[in-house]
Amino acid sequence: MDFQLTSEQQSFADAVAKFATKELLPDALARAHHPHYPWDVAQKLSEQGLFGITFAEKDGGQGGTLMDAVIAIQEVALRCPKSADVVQAGNFGAIRTFVEYASDVLKEKYLPDLLAGKKIIGLGMSEPEAGSAVTELQTSAKKVDNGYLINGSKVFSTHSTEANIFLVYVRFGPGLEGIGSVLVERDNPGLTIGQPNSFMSGETWSQLYFEDCFISEDSVLLGPGGFKKQISGFNVERIGNSSRALALGRYAFNKAKEYAQIRQQFGKDICEFQGVQWKFAEMAVKLDAAQLLLYRAAINAQDGLPSAYDTSVAKYMCNTVGFEVANESLQVMGATGYSQETLVEYCLRRTRGWMIAGGSLEILKNRIAEEVFERRFNQRS
Repeated sequence: MDFQLTSEQQSFADAVAKFATKELLPDALARAHHPHYPWDVAQKLSEQGLFGITFAEKDGGQGGTLMDAVIAIQEVALRCPKSADVVQAGNFGAIRTFVEYASDVLKEKYLPDLLAGKKIIGLGMSEPEAGSAVTELQTSAKKVDNGYLINGSKVFSTHSTEANIFLVYVRFGPGLEGIGSVLVERDNPGLTIGQPNSFMSGETWSQLYFEDCFISEDSVLLGPGGFKKQISGFNVERIGNSSRALALGRYAFNKAKEYAQIRQQFGKDICEFQGVQWKFAEMAVKLDAAQLLLYRAAINAQDGLPSAYDTSVAKYMCNTVGFEVANESLQVMGATGYSQETLVEYCLRRTRGWMIAGGSLEILKNRIAEEVFERRFNQRS
């Protein structure tokens, strides 16, 4: 059992790090505080071959592994935290589910622009009354001549203020087997985009309103009974979430480490105080442990889709550690870390959001417990 990257993986990591240092690091601070999607970064990442890393070459991808994608998102995040969101958009989440299950017609229509960084796909999943209990969604797809009418609404959708296409979870009929998904373009008649709202992280989102929004039959991604496939694809999103959370924790750790070696109090560098040393020792252990669990989830993935248990464990650990390390790093740096002169406070705000997005910590613990007891626990009343 080898806990080191292979020579090929290390060479890839070095290449991504070199690119990110030159192209992304110089504007990292300003980029993080800009609310809009960085289209210029998307173009650069695409040209560098960092979009569609795990997608088949026939689909325009790189034919790489999930580990390659994890390496890419972390190396980028360590130089420019916000640019890691762009790597996520081009490899994980909605685009990964799309590539896994879309027809050749849909791929031909949308993939070239998505992989070129010219368009972005958003996910319409959460609803006002269906968050963690996503199977209680009410957005409906009613069959009509040559297509479907979509009615309902979605909230908290990533990239919803700027996405060109939305992958929307809908209900074709009653029960779990009635759930599937469709694709809706931004300018589709019957879709209204609400006013932008902001999260604590500075990210923006808009509510999506569907009122007799007609889509063709070709726009169905997964029909009735597709829910389990969608969720299995969603496990890949959790790998991207975990990777960013851990990398931003490590970014804050690195900044605090640099600070502790130059900041002096009471006549010596603050890294010489045992209380500060213990903080870094504890953070280092947590980061190493979370990194191994993340690698396990990525390496154990079969056919490009990791297991629900592995991703739940990895996300729980990476989310928790990323936030705790960012928080302790900020504490080490004091007012400097708390100010917007550095990105440490940004890392703290971003990692806090990932403890909710993509499956809350509580939902993850439920899933882990089911594996422990080898049975399903019904959370419904």
